[in-house]
Amino acid sequence: MTTTSPQGRTELLRPDRTPVRVLVVDDEVPLAELLSMALRYEGWEVRSAGDGADAVRTARDFRPDAVILDVMLPDMDGLAVLGRLRRELSDVPVLFLTARDSVEDRIAGLTAGGDDYVTKPFSLEEVVARLRGLIRRSGTAAVRSESQLVVGDLMLDEDSHEVSRGGTNIHLTATEFELLRFLMRNPRRVLSKAQILDRVWNYDFGGQANVVELYISYLRKKIDAGRSPMIHTRRGAGYLIKPGE
Repeated sequence: MTTTSPQGRTELLRPDRTPVRVLVVDDEVPLAELLSMALRYEGWEVRSAGDGADAVRTARDFRPDAVILDVMLPDMDGLAVLGRLRRELSDVPVLFLTARDSVEDRIAGLTAGGDDYVTKPFSLEEVVARLRGLIRRSGTAAVRSESQLVVGDLMLDEDSHEVSRGGTNIHLTATEFELLRFLMRNPRRVLSKAQILDRVWNYDFGGQANVVELYISYLRKKIDAGRSPMIHTRRGAGYLIKPGE
């Protein structure tokens, strides 16, 4: 089953409901940054490496769910990098990027264990689409359920009322749940106290708007404690939620 996000994208998550991880390996810094930006827009966690040795070290640490790998790297051939990656992560799907377009080069890449092949120049949309296909086929990620709201590594299931961050379950009261749901339905959008009161409590508290501050503090203790903050205050404007840095 596929689910379309408000931005029109289907969302993939790891089995522990955290964002998909992708490693981008390319020594062309502007290209690596463009690819990383496009993948982060999908809601995925991205790391990059500029050479083969760095790629292997990063993969060992990061444990990516997929790798975008340039064939031409400054220290070693991409096919050699692939061999070393396979020793660390035997099943990780790999999408090759290369300026080479001969049949022999394509066969060499796929024979060495690459899962797909994109020739430069390419569109970012094509790379993202192919990567999505590889990740889905590999079984390392699942399509988000229609009942789930996801912001960064925070997940809220509107049907089961389950909430987790980074795979750790979080218990919320009914009011805390409604407040978090309203924030997560409007990620990166500043919501005023009046809007929150109207949506969560269904009427205007008038002079008692500090109830919003109180429940925001409750949520922060449960959602942000010991982690990168996701719930933010915009003084004089309201509150918003966004992925942790």
